[in-house]
Amino acid sequence: LLEKTIINKNILITGGGGSIGSEICRQVVKLRPNNIVLLDNSEINLYNIKHEIDSLNIKNLQFSTLLGNCVDKNYLYFIFEKYKINTVIHAAAYKHVPIVQENPVNGVYNNVFSTKNICEISEKFKIKNFLLISSDKAVRPTNYMGASKRLSELIVQAFAQKIKKNT
Repeated sequence: LLEKTIINKNILITGGGGSIGSEICRQVVKLRPNNIVLLDNSEINLYNIKHEIDSLNIKNLQFSTLLGNCVDKNYLYFIFEKYKINTVIHAAAYKHVPIVQENPVNGVYNNVFSTKNICEISEKFKIKNFLLISSDKAVRPTNYMGASKRLSELIVQAFAQKIKKNT
């Protein structure tokens, strides 16, 4: 199932330097994409995963590490246009409950608006393959992080229904 959305495709992994995003990157590399574009707001995380993937010496793999944030809609537009993205794996989010609990406004803002922006840009570029990485905390949210991830799930579902309705 994943092969047809990854082989010879241009893949965007948001949060690509984080623990979840970097593991997704390791798995995606094995499926021979044309290009992997990692977007993350952590320079050191991007550096580490780039170094790891470069050391694999995979022929014909284009690999780009972009420092930025999914809340920046103009930057997302630039990325989709420049890299001709085919598949989006959206793993970018604040995921550490205690930190988001201490910073609820920024946590909810980042998680919800990054998802809204990535969905809007994906719709504009007619992306057919979109995967949201969520959390078990979203099932019955009892904290800000879980609630923000649940809202993110609802946003993705709404966009999916809208796209399905229009096709």
